[in-house]
Amino acid sequence: MSFQYFAGRATLRRLHQTVQQNIFRRHRLNFRHESTKSNTTTSPPNASAGGGTAGSAGKSAEFTGSYWAWFEPIKVPFRTYSAMQKRSPLMTQLDTTLIIYFLGDLSAQSVQSSFFSEAKYEPIRAVRAMIIGGLMSIPGYKWFLWLGRNFNYPSHLLSLSVKILISQCMFTPLFNSYFFGMQSLLSGSTLTEAWERIRMTVPVSWMNSWKLWPAVTAFSFTFIAPHNRSVFAGCIAIFWQTYLSWLNRTAELAERESKSMTAAAGVPKALERAVKI
Repeated sequence: MSFQYFAGRATLRRLHQTVQQNIFRRHRLNFRHESTKSNTTTSPPNASAGGGTAGSAGKSAEFTGSYWAWFEPIKVPFRTYSAMQKRSPLMTQLDTTLIIYFLGDLSAQSVQSSFFSEAKYEPIRAVRAMIIGGLMSIPGYKWFLWLGRNFNYPSHLLSLSVKILISQCMFTPLFNSYFFGMQSLLSGSTLTEAWERIRMTVPVSWMNSWKLWPAVTAFSFTFIAPHNRSVFAGCIAIFWQTYLSWLNRTAELAERESKSMTAAAGVPKALERAVKI
């Protein structure tokens, strides 16, 4: 047999043991709960023994521990991350943001190069994306906490509407300007070229952000815990970073093409001046 065969069997065996342990643990907890309830609650005087047995059988029939036990191994990574978030929120946020921006750039490069069949992977782009994400991770985390503490009205719909409006009109254009401007500056462009990059990309990205982020913000402030909202938005941001990286790359290629056309147009003019001289 191959190594993968035995490794797969060992993994399934450990998973089965974990599920069985969870089932036994839930049965013990259920048994203790029923025992405590039977000791503290007195039965009616006219209740028969058969009726008590049927009632306990009905209660045990309602127990679904064997089904819920399968979710316990899935919950372990989320519980571990929540514990890390409570113990060291800023460092956890920084590490998570670096991973998100790396995955976003990797996804963008794979899409642009047809899964690296038309071009090679560029590590420098991933480094630039991680620098930009690392510098923005803590301010973004603080922003979500501040937005959650403010604009809370008796009407939940009004609160969500105000939060979405403020986020879209303040945070999104500022963040997109920072993202595209830093991408241009880290690529070696001048301030004028960085401003031109912002002017070309921010309006388009801001208009497209209305198609995604209002729904994400509404879901986040309705169902997600405050300390996990930034991480939830970051998971969605993997796909958004893919789009931003693609848009930035498109603008960068357009700038290069414009420069090359300008340089090509300048050569005949230089020759014409030289001939006149």
